[in-house]
Amino acid sequence: MTGRPTALVTGASRGIGFAIAHRLAEAGHDLIVCARRAGTVADAARRLAATGARVHAEQVDLAVEEDVRRLVEVCQERCDRLDVLVLGAGIGTAGPIEEVPLRRFDKVFAVNVRAPYALVQGLLPLLRKGAAANPRRGAKIVALASITGVYPSPGLAVYGASKAALGALCRSVNAETSASGVSATVISPGYVDTDMTEGVRDEVDPAAMISTSDIAELAMSVTRLSVNAVVPELVVTRPGGQLHRA
Repeated sequence: MTGRPTALVTGASRGIGFAIAHRLAEAGHDLIVCARRAGTVADAARRLAATGARVHAEQVDLAVEEDVRRLVEVCQERCDRLDVLVLGAGIGTAGPIEEVPLRRFDKVFAVNVRAPYALVQGLLPLLRKGAAANPRRGAKIVALASITGVYPSPGLAVYGASKAALGALCRSVNAETSASGVSATVISPGYVDTDMTEGVRDEVDPAAMISTSDIAELAMSVTRLSVNAVVPELVVTRPGGQLHRA
């Protein structure tokens, strides 16, 4: 990469991840982006490169430990520092507690919790270098969670638990590394108009959902904060009388 600020965005081929990656590119960041499908992440990289950013794409399945390790190694090889880490990839599952099989629980936690932990662990040295290179703002971790990790929703126990754990990871990162300039923010929105919410569109009009640009705006605002402002969590609700809901 160049001397420009650099960001890694997981889950960058679509939805919120792509929206954040595009905003980062427009703001002058070079990017490493990854997603599970090679074709979609390559297409996303081409669209992101149209902003003038240097973009490197990797096909990565975050449920596979070797893929996560390889992604860390790619960042170590291509970057002399990392300014922003966006933990955007995630999977969901639904069903009553007594019905969701443990193998599904394990897969959700592998992608939503274990992989982010491994990425933070492996990339902290690069993030610390990013913080040292920009002492006014430091380096930022932005993790995409869900309002179900804050306020429980029937049928989403596994998904909500994984996102609550992601929030706990971000708070622990702040306790350990924010004094040295690396801080973490988890964004926990209600329903966002992406393909992940297609299954509820008969109940919730997409026009009433949060937009990907709303979440991207919040993520970008975090990257612009000074090193003295640590924001552990941003909960984003939809309008109405029942705010503690997806």
